[in-house]
Amino acid sequence: MSVEESAEESVESTEEIAAPEEANEAQPAGKSKASDRDPMDLTDEELDQIADTAIAALRDILKYFNVGEVTIDEYEGDEGELILDITGDDLAVLIGRHGRTLDALQFVISAITVRKIGFRFPVIIDVEGYKNRQREKLEALARSSANKAAAQHRNVKLRPMTPYERRIIHVALRDDDRVDTVSEGEGSARHVIVMPVD
Repeated sequence: MSVEESAEESVESTEEIAAPEEANEAQPAGKSKASDRDPMDLTDEELDQIADTAIAALRDILKYFNVGEVTIDEYEGDEGELILDITGDDLAVLIGRHGRTLDALQFVISAITVRKIGFRFPVIIDVEGYKNRQREKLEALARSSANKAAAQHRNVKLRPMTPYERRIIHVALRDDDRVDTVSEGEGSARHVIVMPVD
């Protein structure tokens, strides 16, 4: 079994573990679970410790992928999350089919980071901007679905998505007064419905 197949299987087997977070998909920014820490409440030293912990874990795991020399760029996302973007040659193995390997890698790095720092902090793993491009596509899908729902006065059901993808849809539409969003379904069939507001 290849590393990629192992990583994809770990995503499938960990979806049930990640399920409790699904309840927080549409949660407005600034409202978090008790175990979460608001990035604004952290000192620069604590943020550096989180980044160093996540980068060290990521470098350790990347050794098993035989991807050669890579660069890990660290930056802050729009909602205060830590984004680690991996760049290098021939990194397709890190993304995997439909981004499943990348999702598994992010899950593992987040779990290691939480265990070492003692609280949950959002860490996003990206490969050469792949997730950023996917995010832009999902935000465009969210806007077009909202326009369709509002214009046709009917619900728009989107394809099944991962918790991360569903959250992007919810966040993209949270300030759109014309529509509401809700996640429905179970497991890999869970999807977002965009509903017009009467």
